[in-house]
Amino acid sequence: MEIVVVGRHTEVPARFRRHVEDKLGKVTQLAPYAQRVDVEVTHEPNPRQAASSERIELTVRDRGPVVRAEASASDAYAALDVATTKLIERLRRAHDRRKDRSHRREAKALPVLEPDGLVTGSAEPDHESRITAPTEPDVAVESQLGDSPVIVRQKVHKTSPVTVEDAIDEMELAGHPFYLFIEAETRQPAVVYHRHGWTYGVIRLDAQAETRD
Repeated sequence: MEIVVVGRHTEVPARFRRHVEDKLGKVTQLAPYAQRVDVEVTHEPNPRQAASSERIELTVRDRGPVVRAEASASDAYAALDVATTKLIERLRRAHDRRKDRSHRREAKALPVLEPDGLVTGSAEPDHESRITAPTEPDVAVESQLGDSPVIVRQKVHKTSPVTVEDAIDEMELAGHPFYLFIEAETRQPAVVYHRHGWTYGVIRLDAQAETRD
């Protein structure tokens, strides 16, 4: 697994690079197919932000979804410790979910034994464990993933197309780290999210959504 360390507005000492490699050694245990980990070290020169002047962003590039974690502190080593803890926890949860899905697939493939010992066929999938989309607006629906402790909570919100600027305002007013919306000009489903400081990101889907009055 390759570990790539880059610095933004700062030089990264060789000693810190070696420390990063030691800290991220556990990644391969939870993500054995990870090809690379990107480590971005950012220094904020503004003295007013001295308490969070060092920011570490970790990105694991695996076969599946990209896993990220970041943290800020007055010291790069402290920020790395916090970011690594977040990353390992997210990788562990993803690893446990993959293992649980694998066990469920194996269980469904096992033959079903009747009381007299005769094999009647394969076990039917548990339809009740499937996540079904809610149909009633503003009513939360919770579903459990099989026998795992994972609970998925879903809710349908009424919406109308808005601009990116309006979506950012709505997100800040709600105090959420992200906001899902339909962009007014392109009619694309999109999500705006808070990155750091006064920086925001927007992810758009290559599709158009139909809106209902």
